[in-house]
Amino acid sequence: MCQHQPPCPAGTEPTGQWAQIVASHPEQGWYLLCNGVVLFDDGGLMLSDHRVVAPVYELAAA
Repeated sequence: MCQHQPPCPAGTEPTGQWAQIVASHPEQGWYLLCNGVVLFDDGGLMLSDHRVVAPVYELAAA
């Protein structure tokens, strides 16, 4: 899918969420990346192989 030079990381790579945005839908809370990954506002991902990665939340120290 990616036509950029250098190409963006594949959707199944750990760095796949850093690909360029090709469709932006902030009113719906998601973005389509050029490698087929769907990035959600909460940080969750749907990878190009249809696996889902839950958002990671860090607890704040008291």
